[in-house]
Amino acid sequence: MSTPTLHRGNVAVVIPALNEALRIDEVVSEALEHCDHVIVVDDGSDDGTAGIVAAQPVTLVRHGQRRGKGAALRSGFAEARKCGLQAVVTMDGDGQHRASDIPRLLDAANRHPGCIVNGARLKKRSTQPWYRRIGNDFGDWGIGWACGFRLVDSQSGQRLYPAQVLALENVHGEGFVYEAQILISAARELGCGVVSVPVETRYRCAGSDEQFRQSHFRLFHDLRRITSHVGAQIIGRGEVIARYRQARARAPVIDDPDALAGMPADPAQMQETG
Repeated sequence: MSTPTLHRGNVAVVIPALNEALRIDEVVSEALEHCDHVIVVDDGSDDGTAGIVAAQPVTLVRHGQRRGKGAALRSGFAEARKCGLQAVVTMDGDGQHRASDIPRLLDAANRHPGCIVNGARLKKRSTQPWYRRIGNDFGDWGIGWACGFRLVDSQSGQRLYPAQVLALENVHGEGFVYEAQILISAARELGCGVVSVPVETRYRCAGSDEQFRQSHFRLFHDLRRITSHVGAQIIGRGEVIARYRQARARAPVIDDPDALAGMPADPAQMQETG
């Protein structure tokens, strides 16, 4: 059975939202420019987020109380499946991701059918706080070990998940752990690879008038939870050293046609182009 071509009409943007009144209207409006279906999951916000979203032509799913990012993504995926959509692009609600990258994720997904496409924050990486870069690199090392191949920016919230990944059952883990586990489950149960597309993520920085709310990701707390969860996955599967060697031998796949065309690119982007 052939894989359907993904386009703006058969893909949903899923946006988990917790107290995103500052930027959610802009985030949703920009997402609608690139996808016909936008699903916002309000995870118990108390700042008027739901009211702002309700004024837009989108699907709003509401949690009565905060349940965490993992639960918000599950709710968004279930809604997309109910609508018969072929894939989901996830974006955070704080405005750090650019909706203009969605067509690039779709193009990469069509070049690599069946893979998860990851918006890897490789462009202008110097704007990312140094401690976040260290945390991301550490996460990439462990999650890649558990998946069986190397990858970059395993903690990005901007990803494309194909339909077969959305249909996975019993993906364990709550909060940010869920985003790590879905990569591992997809790799182990479906043989699903991860293809990274270099994107730029916006951060609050000196000299910029852009405003962003404080990140919900608590570096040491959440990284500790992710590390313990992923470590248990690695140990539980056995053959730890052999699997580590196998994973390290499989280079990350980075899809960047602009770099291949000779446009300026960060050398870190060019580890491998699928």
